[in-house]
Amino acid sequence: MEKKEQESYYTPREIVAELDKYIIGQKDAKKNVAIALRNRWRRMNVTSDIQNEIMPNNILMIGATGVGKTEIARRLAKIADAPFTKVEASKFTEVGYVGRDVESMVRDLVEHSVTLVRERKKEEVMIKANQIVEDIILDALIPPVVTPNSTTNTTVPLNEETKENEELNHKTRELFRKKIQSGELDDRKIDISISQPVNAGIGMVGGGMMDEVSMMNLQEMISGMMPKKNKKRKVSIGEAKKILLEEEAAKLIDMDEVKEEARYKAENTGIIFIDEVDKIARNSTGKSGPDVSREGVQRDLLPIVEGSTVNTKHGIVKTDHILFIAAGAFHFSKPSDLIPELQGRFPIRVELENLTEDDFYHILKEPKNALTKQYEALLTSEGIELEFSDDSMREIAKTAFEINTELENIGARRLHTVVSQLLNDYLFDVPDQIQPGTKITITPEMVNEKLNVLTKNKDLSEYIL
Repeated sequence: MEKKEQESYYTPREIVAELDKYIIGQKDAKKNVAIALRNRWRRMNVTSDIQNEIMPNNILMIGATGVGKTEIARRLAKIADAPFTKVEASKFTEVGYVGRDVESMVRDLVEHSVTLVRERKKEEVMIKANQIVEDIILDALIPPVVTPNSTTNTTVPLNEETKENEELNHKTRELFRKKIQSGELDDRKIDISISQPVNAGIGMVGGGMMDEVSMMNLQEMISGMMPKKNKKRKVSIGEAKKILLEEEAAKLIDMDEVKEEARYKAENTGIIFIDEVDKIARNSTGKSGPDVSREGVQRDLLPIVEGSTVNTKHGIVKTDHILFIAAGAFHFSKPSDLIPELQGRFPIRVELENLTEDDFYHILKEPKNALTKQYEALLTSEGIELEFSDDSMREIAKTAFEINTELENIGARRLHTVVSQLLNDYLFDVPDQIQPGTKITITPEMVNEKLNVLTKNKDLSEYIL
């Protein structure tokens, strides 16, 4: 690939600094994922034949719910501009072990990769697509002058009147082009022709011997053979811009190139996050029963993690260099309860720390997407200024930590429950009783008053998310 992956611009320290903008604490986990991400770029820049022999160091994260396991993996993928998919291992143990096929997580990864590449390609052709859309709208508003030259491709001399008509038409079109670009004509209605998607509608009674991928490929092939249908619609120019821009940009994108690049991206930069991996571990008690199916899931996962080929609708994908990050609380089992072969495929083990009251305070205050900042932005859209005092954030953190201690510990997710309860009355009263231009400052006293019901009532079932 000519284009360097974005992760090449980040050193391990820079990766950790990016993660610090969104995730509080968990330094050990951040350090390990940063090394794993940088190692992928290092491998891709190895020039010798050993490049294909360098395997990723898959990571096993151990920690309670709500401490940041999923967020670390998700943010890591965004930093690397890499395809990412999350799957819950317990999905594969559903009734009668007829849950999702384990290979489906690789197919999901490839689909996400295709979406990423297609969006980037769309940005590259957007200028050209915009020009085409403007021409289509102009043709609907002011059709171009048709001359003998344009219809017969001859070199018949044009008379003065025809020349003047052409020049006037050109000037008028350019004037209207500027109006279209500025949005002056967005409310004006025009007739446009839109391509209708063709649904092959292929199915098989009883499923037959055809698998999911073959079925999708057959439907895609038959859809491609069927003639496209066009539908006339009368829409505003503003709406026409959006509809036609998508359609024209899609025409300019080479989907074969997109699929090829997406497969490469999935194979070399893809990240698969397997959550609740502790749910497929054998219990330490060694009892039989459901544990048999759990071990079966592990053995099905093993070849994917070790490195195999998976058939997808976009082609065959190798999983050798996909980075797998597994996570689990391991309250009732231990990592050693996983089958030895699977343990060996996750050489890096990171134990995430439980969040403290001080961590909750920093989570409310520091991240770019902090919960307090989200609510401030929501109320700003109504013309209301919301402000949390420093002491109020400490009080919120204290309340959330106490509830986690007394009841089930759900980590930082408890903050959503607490802040929602705190602000519910304000969110309901805006804008009917609290008018735009009002400033609301949250104080420790307000926190205590609003959250008193949560701290005093031990039966919190109606508040727990």
